[in-house]
Amino acid sequence: MDTDVLVVGEALIDIVAGDDGADRELVGGSPANVAVGLARQGHATRLLTRIGRDERGRRIATQIEESGARVDERSFTDAPTSTARARLRPDGSAEYEFAIDWAVPAADARDLAGVRAVHTGSIALFLEPGGTAVLDTLRSAAAAGAIVSVDPNIRPALVGDHAGALARFGEAVASADLVKLSDEDARWLYPDLDDEEVLTRIAELGPALVVITRGGEGLLARGAHGVVAAAPYVVTVADTIGAGDAAMASLVSSVLDDPRVLPEAYALETALRRAAVMAGITVSRAGANPPTRAEVDARLG
Repeated sequence: MDTDVLVVGEALIDIVAGDDGADRELVGGSPANVAVGLARQGHATRLLTRIGRDERGRRIATQIEESGARVDERSFTDAPTSTARARLRPDGSAEYEFAIDWAVPAADARDLAGVRAVHTGSIALFLEPGGTAVLDTLRSAAAAGAIVSVDPNIRPALVGDHAGALARFGEAVASADLVKLSDEDARWLYPDLDDEEVLTRIAELGPALVVITRGGEGLLARGAHGVVAAAPYVVTVADTIGAGDAAMASLVSSVLDDPRVLPEAYALETALRRAAVMAGITVSRAGANPPTRAEVDARLG
């Protein structure tokens, strides 16, 4: 099967304590969630990750492939599958404790042949030894003419010191066409700037489109024609796990569907609205469970 989108990054098991105190294990990892979201939007998607040949790894691979994405055969290792223990705050947001090993090969010209878009971010971008390979992949993808997207999805416990993480983010963004980050990411990376200033600072590094997701305040973006805002899609929140990943998948999908999203304001507004709806549907159900294209189309009317 040809690959429309190559996603490079971690896939892991989210361990979430339920209301009854019992643990639930859910397939997660920001890049894996993006791969699932893209596949559910109808794009041929391949995930290059690192998962064990154990029960958890098999469960991850099965769920990803049942969603329509494909796991690259080089993703499997004899090391245990990584985990993230999620603790839900009263507002439904999550904080994490990680047990993760990240070593992945850089994608070469053969991997990128025919690929229209490459996405990465989160732990995969910052944690070595895989982080350097991911950065090399972004540079190769940009040189090959693919659309490159990045979501830093900052995990302070894993990205190292602030200066080093900011420098790595800047290197990744230099190869990107599209960058999406949360308001929490923005505050961590640029604590002295407001959201619009963050958009401008990142845009100056090269991306054509920069988007900040702001939870209940919706999305804020800077494109070719300045700053555009989109209202949130209001739902009853189950939890916020995977919300930003759903928005990221939707934005990449929109750019693939309509390249005018990058240069034209009206197309960008449409893409932001779609991303808000996709994120809203995701937070209305437990865990990272992004909707299909048909579900999003139905909510958009």
